[in-house]
Amino acid sequence: MTSDAHAEGTDALLDLRTELDARRDACAVEHDGAGTWTLLRHADVVAAALDPETFSSAAGSHRAIPNSLDGAEHAAYRAVVDRYLTASAVAAQEPQCRAHAAAIVDALPRRSTVDAIAEFGTPFAVRTQVTWLGWPAAIEDELVAWMADNFAATRSGDRARTAEVAARFDALVGGQVRVRREAGESAPRDVTTSLLHETVDGRALTDEEVVSILRNWTAGDLGSLAACLGVLVHRLATHPDRQEVTRDRVARGEHAAIEAAIEEVLRIDDPFVANRRRTTREAQIGGRAIPAGDRVRLNWTAANRDPLVFGDPDEFRPEANAQQNLVFGAGPHVCPGRALTLMELRVAITELLARTERLHPADEAPVRERPPVSGWARVPVVLA
Repeated sequence: MTSDAHAEGTDALLDLRTELDARRDACAVEHDGAGTWTLLRHADVVAAALDPETFSSAAGSHRAIPNSLDGAEHAAYRAVVDRYLTASAVAAQEPQCRAHAAAIVDALPRRSTVDAIAEFGTPFAVRTQVTWLGWPAAIEDELVAWMADNFAATRSGDRARTAEVAARFDALVGGQVRVRREAGESAPRDVTTSLLHETVDGRALTDEEVVSILRNWTAGDLGSLAACLGVLVHRLATHPDRQEVTRDRVARGEHAAIEAAIEEVLRIDDPFVANRRRTTREAQIGGRAIPAGDRVRLNWTAANRDPLVFGDPDEFRPEANAQQNLVFGAGPHVCPGRALTLMELRVAITELLARTERLHPADEAPVRERPPVSGWARVPVVLA
């Protein structure tokens, strides 16, 4: 289902949230007639996420580690990933994230229009990720170009185009792995090199597995981190009362409160739209019988705005909504990078506010992403 504005290809402020809210209220469990079901209610999405035996993550044609794995196999690889995302590992990355954010904000013009995504979110996402993984700064422009191509491929719905973009990214990542394999003991001491020495079930990870983990960390995270910053900056610029509250919290160093507010804003406008599953047996959910072997999409954006759980989905209530917030998923596949992402977003917003006096909406109107992507494509703001 698409809105009339989307079908006509206009430049109106399309908002996938509006479409999903209407679809969820009309039919909580959708079927496209070709073997794909979409769950839109909070209760149904959570039920499926918590039942990996019925709703398997092995839903695609490619083996993705650990995303497409289930059960003990998933747990074994997830243990490797989790070692790189502990509280201490995240804390160790905060200084470099802060330095990059500060440099980017300081370089932005004042009192003229700035695109919060292209000029702030994207360079911050790329630079912090490259630094974390130990990749050369020279690769940054290639990653920025790849992000744009990936978004375009996703919007196109062209599987061949999407596969070509994915293969290009795998080649880029594979190059970093190959350099370290060939360097042997002389390889740089960084996260990427450390992955080469990880083991699962008593054997070393293969290069293909290392590339898959790095793809998981990078391919999705670059675009999503930039998209999240677009949502957050738009919220601050258009809600001066919340901007003042956040500035006060920045001044007082109230990190937990800032991160809680970030997670709630992302619940209201969730750029992490959906994940895929496949049924291993017939499933009864939301009053519908889903046959074994069918594809299922867990729509986090719709679930995070379910009025049966959140009341008015646009009401900002971080404390009341925290336990039901699905921005980072649920179940065994809950996002392992939640703490890292929240730290990165907090640091970026903190440096933006600490180094400016005011964020204003620009005269130029913001532009929403087109379905199936959510969030903002362009967020013009003015820094003072």
